[in-house]
Parts: sequence; structure tokens; C-alpha cells
Amino acid sequence: MTGLASIARRIDGFSDFVGKYVSWLALVMVLVQFAVVLARYVFGIGSIAVQETIIYSHALLFMLGSAYTLLHGGHVRVDIFYADTTPKTKAIIDALGTLFFLIPVCLVILLLSWSYVAKSWEILEISRETSGIPFVYGLKTVIVIFCGMMILQGISTILHSILILTGHEKPHEEEKLEVI
Repeated sequence: MTGLASIARRIDGFSDFVGKYVSWLALVMVLVQFAVVLARYVFGIGSIAVQETIIYSHALLFMLGSAYTLLHGGHVRVDIFYADTTPKTKAIIDALGTLFFLIPVCLVILLLSWSYVAKSWEILEISRETSGIPFVYGLKTVIVIFCGMMILQGISTILHSILILTGHEKPHEEEKLEVI
């Protein structure tokens, strides 16, 4: 079982690493948006490429940060079935939900987006705007990366669930949010 734990830890480490670095894009978005507004309304100048930087940053933040969010339990759950259950029941719900919902949805997204991304690479798609960012194909590639990262993190979730169910790992303590 240490092999499963090692695989899960490596996947978790990768998702954590990517998530922590990608989270800086939130600051980039705020600063660039501030600069765009300042340049437009104070100096009367604008840049489509700079405006597109905000869109690219937003897409990268959410697409590449999703596995990090899954790792840290930040995605929405149906609490009716989950909140008041035992750690082993939570592990079963996590494993089955990942196996029958998360991974299949990611595979469908991956299969449906593959030709979309490939066509973008074939023509090295650029922005529709003449002064826009010329790497639309790179941005579209993030869809495929998103699917891969979510499937990997889903596999880690299943491995952690197996380890909890077999008694080789202690369940994680969940934070209780106070309702004011």
C-alpha cells in the first residue's frame, strides 16, 4: 500500500505545485485590469493585447487551478449525502463520485475538445484582433491539460479513498466553516 500512497503523494504534490504558482495569476489579473482602466480613462490609450492578457490569465487560473482546488476540497459537494457521514463512508462517496462522475466527464471533455484543439494547432490560430495575442492555440491547449490534471487528481482521490478504507491512511480533518 505504500506504493499507492507514494503515487497519490506525487500527484498531490504536482497539483499543489501548479496551483500555488497559478494562483499568482489572480494578482496579475487585478494589476493588469487596474493598468487597463488607468491607461484608458486617465491617459486615453488602450491595448487589445493587454486586455486579452486578462482573459488568458483568467482561463489559466481556473483551468490549471482546478486540480489544486479538488486536492484541497474546494469544489462543490452535495452535502446532503456527505456532511454527517463517517470518514469511511466519505471515502466511498469520494471514490465512487470520482470514478463515475469526475473522470467520465473529464474524458468526454477531452474527447470532444481534442479535434477543436488540434485544428487550432494546425493553423496556429491567432487572435481575431489584429493587435491581439497570437497564441490562441496555446490557450485552447489548456483544455486538454485541464482534463489531464483533473483525471490525475481524481486518481489520487481514489487512491486516498482506498488507503482510508483499508486503514493505511487517516482521514483528513475537514475545516468547519462558521455560519454567522
